Amino acid sequence: MKTEPCPWCLGDDEYVEYHDREWGVPSRDPQHLFEMLILEGAQAGLSWLTILRKREGYRRAFEGFDVNRIAAYGAGDVKRLLADAGIVRNRLKVNATIGNAQAFLELEAGEGFSEFLWDFVDGVPKQNRWRKLEQVPASTPISDAMSKELKRKGFRFVGSTICYAFMQSVGMVNDHLTNCPRYPVVAEMGS
Repeated sequence: MKTEPCPWCLGDDEYVEYHDREWGVPSRDPQHLFEMLILEGAQAGLSWLTILRKREGYRRAFEGFDVNRIAAYGAGDVKRLLADAGIVRNRLKVNATIGNAQAFLELEAGEGFSEFLWDFVDGVPKQNRWRKLEQVPASTPISDAMSKELKRKGFRFVGSTICYAFMQSVGMVNDHLTNCPRYPVVAEMGS
């Protein structure tokens, strides 16, 4: 079988770099998981490439995704963020990030953010075997359940489609196509 990268990343060097180094790699680091959940939520209505290109702007604007600092943001911070061209200047998304940091801290103080998320896949990445991009779902019953529980815990911009994209990005599911050279590498990382 001929190997080639997943077709969604072709045509842009940043996309290829993200695909080849990060997408699908299992992550259990709470701060990285928080960052990716925020970025996936910021994507709502936009392309992932738009968010990828603003990623460093997000890291700068949200102080390296320091959850404790973000949770304490007030009106002045919201005003600063809404004036920052390095991020998506959407009041609902900015306020959701602050609220999500607060919800994160509550969850982290209890069962733990990473543990909570990884429990949806019983702690082990799901190894899908898609051959064509058209086979990859936009959401699943697992992402439906994750979305429902995150919302119940106070998170926003965490619909099922956002949750599934998040699961793909942090390696909770391996959705590299089976003929992608990254498929076996990511599968091995998840075993």
